[in-house]
Amino acid sequence: MPLPRVLIISPAAASANNGNWQTAWRWSRMLHPAYHTTIAQDWHGEPFDVMLALHAKRSAGPIARWAQAQGAAANAPGLGVVLTGTDLYRDIQTDASAQASLVYARRLVVLQERAPDDLPPQHRAKTRVIFQSVTPHKPLIKTQRHLRAVMVGHLRDEKSPQTLLTAARLLAHHTDILIDHIGDALDADLGRQAQACAAACPQYRWLGGLPHGAARRRIQNAHVLVHASRMEGGAHVLMEAVCSGTPVLASRIAGNMGMLGADYAGYFEHGDAQGLADALLRCRAAQQHPTADPLYSPFYSQLQAQCAQRAPLFAPANEQAALLQLVRELLVHTPATEAL
Repeated sequence: MPLPRVLIISPAAASANNGNWQTAWRWSRMLHPAYHTTIAQDWHGEPFDVMLALHAKRSAGPIARWAQAQGAAANAPGLGVVLTGTDLYRDIQTDASAQASLVYARRLVVLQERAPDDLPPQHRAKTRVIFQSVTPHKPLIKTQRHLRAVMVGHLRDEKSPQTLLTAARLLAHHTDILIDHIGDALDADLGRQAQACAAACPQYRWLGGLPHGAARRRIQNAHVLVHASRMEGGAHVLMEAVCSGTPVLASRIAGNMGMLGADYAGYFEHGDAQGLADALLRCRAAQQHPTADPLYSPFYSQLQAQCAQRAPLFAPANEQAALLQLVRELLVHTPATEAL
């Protein structure tokens, strides 16, 4: 008996090396060998039993064609739509194609626990929360000679790189606080701002885009990850930090709170560069003036402990179990689609 066929629609190709692609690739492996999986950027009627489409707006074309092929105006058989941060916190508010994707989907998938609250009430019953996952890495012993912070994310408005750049300038005289910034300049002006910051602040380095493995090693070696975004659906980089023993300083937005918990101590207000700078200074002061802990102050130790408590949410076995359950739900009474 042939295996059921699952198509994963990713707006991004492998070369983009972004969160959408990482999710698509990881899910394709998690579904093997129970299902035959294919990753593509579009669908034109090829026969599949299930479509998992990442991004309600950017994948709106194949989502609509799938529903039309099924003759469904809503809740199309076999169709799961995975919502990103820009979907949740921007596009479904105003974009007709993104709104249509919510209607067409048999199941909606969100990637952090606060996200269902931000969906229209009529869609919440068909929504499933699937935390993404990473393989845990053993925490490293790190130097006390300086504090190294790292921010990982392509330079674009949604990631709020200006917050980090301004914080770096505020800390320009604190040469023992080193800041690494990883990501391609998807916005040329933001790239120019990063270059100017690096010229003015020797402790700040813009490293450009790095392969996933190299970026994760930088996260593992850092004392703290900075995540300054203004909108997130469930940032993969947060999991990589938490599961590497690297605490996080993050903007207080729903997407981050749904990953780290409402009571996490490491938040700063979105866009508050001074708040971020102050948090980095608190972490550095912990190294210079240790208290009960031989390496870190209670603030840093609290961040470590809270991250450790969240880490089990991001275990690969949990993500795989939730993903397999999702596909089983989508396969119920779902005939394979015929070529158009």
